[in-house]
Amino acid sequence: MLPDLTQYIWIAWLVLALLFVTIELLTLEFTFLMLAAGSALGGLGVYLFGGPWWLQIVVAAALSALLLFTIRPLLLRTLRRGDEPARTNVDALYGMGARVVAPFVEDRGSVRLDNGETWTACLEPDASPAQVGDRMRVVRVLGSAVEVAPSPARERTSDDG
Repeated sequence: MLPDLTQYIWIAWLVLALLFVTIELLTLEFTFLMLAAGSALGGLGVYLFGGPWWLQIVVAAALSALLLFTIRPLLLRTLRRGDEPARTNVDALYGMGARVVAPFVEDRGSVRLDNGETWTACLEPDASPAQVGDRMRVVRVLGSAVEVAPSPARERTSDDG
């Protein structure tokens, strides 16, 4: 005769919940946290109230699904509220300020961007000629060069070197 192992099912619920919490610590997306809560509250909770094993599984699954589709989106929205995606690489150059460091000859010159990089630059087609020290802004990236246009007057008057 086989022993009744259902009296030890609470250990399985705890191990499952701890496994889900461990995975959640690695992923940080609140998915496995909801599964852990469903396992601990649903499965273990029904066990403590004397429910059969099949009811424990049904309640744990239902509670996990409920948490996944209701609480998780609220948590993610709260976590990411107000965050504008950080622009990186070439996308970060658009609109960046620059200072002319080498004179423009035949529409080619050099500018030092506000991030400290020096780039070959060409003037925007309708832009007026630029002198060394003038403030510019990046309009487009053309491969290994940037197209620049004069900055608004309020920036041009600052002489921050």
